[in-house]
Formats: sequence, structure tokens, C-alpha cells
Amino acid sequence: MIFVDKDTRVIVQGITGRQGRFHTKLMLEYGTEIVAGVTPGKKGEVVHGVKVFNTVEEALEEEDAEASIIFVPAPFAKDAAFEAIEHLDLVVIITEHIPVHDSMEIKEYARKHGTRVIGPNTPGIIAPEITKIGIMPEKVFKKGFVGVTSRSGTLSYEIASALSKENLGQSTLVGIGGDAVVGTSFREVLEAFEKDDETEAVVLIGEIGGNEEEVASEFIKKMKKPVVAYIAGLNAPKEKRMGHAGAIIYGKSGTAESKIEALKNAGAHIAKLPQDVPKLLKEII
Repeated sequence: MIFVDKDTRVIVQGITGRQGRFHTKLMLEYGTEIVAGVTPGKKGEVVHGVKVFNTVEEALEEEDAEASIIFVPAPFAKDAAFEAIEHLDLVVIITEHIPVHDSMEIKEYARKHGTRVIGPNTPGIIAPEITKIGIMPEKVFKKGFVGVTSRSGTLSYEIASALSKENLGQSTLVGIGGDAVVGTSFREVLEAFEKDDETEAVVLIGEIGGNEEEVASEFIKKMKKPVVAYIAGLNAPKEKRMGHAGAIIYGKSGTAESKIEALKNAGAHIAKLPQDVPKLLKEII
């Protein structure tokens, strides 16, 4: 697995909100070690047995933690992210609709502090049957040796379910986020999977817009582990955003065709449909 393990201790920022409460309960039931919650002005409250503090720094005075998951509304997400980045190794930002300039500042702040940020607009990260820091439906995942990384939460659940049904369990799934600017790139995730002893093959789930897949393809050329890729949006119209903030085509840039061509040229095996991914994997491993 990559980025997390069974001992990863987590702080939930925005734990007293509706989404924070709901997903904290599910993460705890899955076995995630949540040690504290943070909501300014709510110190002393308890959510599903988890103590709430006003700040991350305050929480760390009583509890050790390495990671944070952020459910803070978009207007306040940058401040929450900065606070977590200053103190922790991993920050998962679930929040949607964060302004692009805020995301750019978050990414740069994380780079300066050496903190890994996953997201924004991500379902999070899960090591099946071990821990999850995210909002994904855990029932579709199964422990195994296939690393999965995706820009789309829904597609990652669909493909993980198809893999699990074929007994192709997953080592880790990392949702990098669907926004135009994200903290961790496809390439960085692939680099981690390539080094991971528990990962034998990788599935990359991309979509139109941006150049994440093209940049990743340059690293795929060097990989020893096989890669299966699925790119959504083959029939998407140009200059119309499709689902995610980053899923938009301008001119010839960011099309599904250009991404598929780059990945194919890099040696990745291309699935035409999500349900084709397990079959392709079985053919190459």
C-alpha cells in the first residue's frame, strides 16, 4: 500500500458538520484510527467518541497524528489546509468548489512544507480492509495487489467493484481529485506504486481536460509494472465542462483521443469500457 497504513492516525477537520459527522462514523467503523476532530469554537464537543478541538495545533498537544481529512466548506478550506499542512504529513481535501487560486496556493504551501496533499475534490484514499481516509463506499473494495488511481470517484468505485468481483483486489486506491489543480499528480501516484512491494499492477482512470494523463504516460514508459488505463469522455463536446472542474477540452488539448494515444504509446493497455479493465488485467498478469 502507499501513503497510508494501519497505524495512520487521522484528524477530521470540520467534524461537527453534517458530512464530517457522517463520514467520521463510517471511517471509524472501517477501522480508521481517528484520534481528534477540529472545528473552531467547538472545543469540548465529542463526535462518535472523538474529542473536538478548536485547532489542529491544539489537537496535537493531546494526540499524535500524521494525517488530516478536510470537510470544511470551500470559502474556509484554504485556511484549514494551511493549518494542517504546517503540522502533518498527509492532508486529504474532500471539499469541492475551492477556487483555483486557492488550490494553487495550497499546492505551493504543501510543496514548501514537504506535505502530501490529496485533492481537492477527491473521494480520498483507501487501503482495502486496512484503513480509509475518504468518502468511498468501502463494500466495493477488496484487499489485493492492484493499485488504482483516478480523477473520478464514481468511475473508481465502478471499476474497483468490477475488479473485486473478479478477485482482483486492490493494494490502495488514490483519488487524485477532479479539479484543474490538485495536490498529488497521477505521475506521483504511479511512482509510489512502482516502488510498492504490495502492488503488482496499476489501473489509471482518467478523463478529458488537463494533461495529467499525458505527463503520467512519460513515467509509464519507464515502469516495470503493467498499467491498464481507462479514459472517460471520448464523445465529450469541446469547451463544455463535463462533471469535474478540470474536465474541459480547449482546442486539441485535453481530448480523450490525445490521452489514449499518449498512454498507448507509453505501453499502457487501454480499456474501451470500464468493465473491460478486469479482463485486460487478467491477460497481462
